[in-house]
Amino acid sequence: MALFDLPLDELRDYRSESVEPEDFDAFWSKTLQEAREHELDARFEPVDTGLSTVQVYDVTFSGFGGHPVKGWLRLPAGATEPLPLVVEFIGYGGGRGLPHENLLWASTGRAHFSMDTRGQGSAWGGGGGTPDPVGAAPAYPGFMTRGIDAPENYYYRRVLTDAVRAVEAARSHPLTDAARTAALGASQGGGITIAVGGLVPDLVAVAPDVPFLCDFPRAATLTDRHPYREIGLYLKTHRGRTEDALRTLSYFDGVHFAARGRAPAFFSAALEDQTCPPSTVFAAFNAWAHDVKAIEVYDFNDHEGGGPFHEAAKLDWLRSHA
Repeated sequence: MALFDLPLDELRDYRSESVEPEDFDAFWSKTLQEAREHELDARFEPVDTGLSTVQVYDVTFSGFGGHPVKGWLRLPAGATEPLPLVVEFIGYGGGRGLPHENLLWASTGRAHFSMDTRGQGSAWGGGGGTPDPVGAAPAYPGFMTRGIDAPENYYYRRVLTDAVRAVEAARSHPLTDAARTAALGASQGGGITIAVGGLVPDLVAVAPDVPFLCDFPRAATLTDRHPYREIGLYLKTHRGRTEDALRTLSYFDGVHFAARGRAPAFFSAALEDQTCPPSTVFAAFNAWAHDVKAIEVYDFNDHEGGGPFHEAAKLDWLRSHA
């Protein structure tokens, strides 16, 4: 697939038409307040992995509704002092995987917390272990339309609340330095990262790669790839519900979280990406509120983005922040 979205010079000026709800901040303040009425109850159980350079902990903490959410905490073996912390969020359909996977960030001398995504973990990778116990109204198979009838019921209300609580859980471990916490992730994980960057005021850096969950009005009509296509297929059956669906989605649009971003940010976009079209990524990047921000563009890549090349770029960029 050659370039299908806006030219790069137009992407750099693009602004989303997503309408921010008047009660956006009140909605999220209430949501997080309700979540914090439950004890965080973060538990860290050491795992015997056979690894000699990394110590892994099986983590359970209370997320949305007090529901138990899983994660891995990976630390450089032998760490005795609080370390800079990287909190990572996972792509659509994946889970936290197995304890010996994903050793990059711990190998840099940082603490690395990877959050399981509730209800996911069965499409790729090493699997997940966090159920989503909340039911929903009729939805198209997948996660994008679960509870789309109302913001209070929407699936990503639970996921994004879990993500904020994941930062709190990771920071509660004595070998993590809360004052040096960064968030990152790719695709769905990138979208979650943007939301966390707007909801957690004291991160030192965020790095969302080819992020999902941004500029829903454009994404739902520009690409016919899943997961965004789930929205259109739902509305194909539920005729006349477009306005209601877009209203719900507006509470979870990365563009509005980006407008509240209070940390330096390093984005990436791929110009042939039909899963998360570049205009939707630039919509969030252009809205990011912090003055220190950059975006790496991969001209001839699809949703794989920069892959290991961008990992190297993030490793270099993060040295200045955490």
